[in-house]
Amino acid sequence: MRKEEKKIFVIIGVSIILIVAVKAILGHYNTTDDQGIPFYSTASKEVSNRALLIYKKNECQNCHTLWTKRNIMQTVPAPPLDGIGSIRTEAFFYEYLSAKNPQSILPSRLKKEFQMPSYAHLQDDDRKILAAYMASLKVEDWYLEETKKREYEKLTGKKYNQ
Repeated sequence: MRKEEKKIFVIIGVSIILIVAVKAILGHYNTTDDQGIPFYSTASKEVSNRALLIYKKNECQNCHTLWTKRNIMQTVPAPPLDGIGSIRTEAFFYEYLSAKNPQSILPSRLKKEFQMPSYAHLQDDDRKILAAYMASLKVEDWYLEETKKREYEKLTGKKYNQ
């Protein structure tokens, strides 16, 4: 390595150290503890496995995200399912999945081709499993308000006010 190259590396190293020091002094780094991933499920392994098979078979992932896995090609603004069980009940999900027209229960502002389809054609047991699983998708309390806000704004297109 030539003398000029060493000087450049030293200048870059000193610059990085100075930037980090200045940001630390000015408080630009969040020093609070990471609260971790806020999403969890209370479903049993059996319910989870059965529900995920139904979820995949019916291609729910084409519109919804689950466990914050995003499809890079996804363009439909359907609500994420993470934490949805903290704002909806199992009875709601069962009624919603059983409805011939889900928009009569939960209106959607999406174009007709992107609206939630009816799953009334599924076997009753499958709808019950999906309802139980969706209701089991919880979010930690500290993150619940953000979940409510996103669902409201995606469904209505309006600003969320508490």
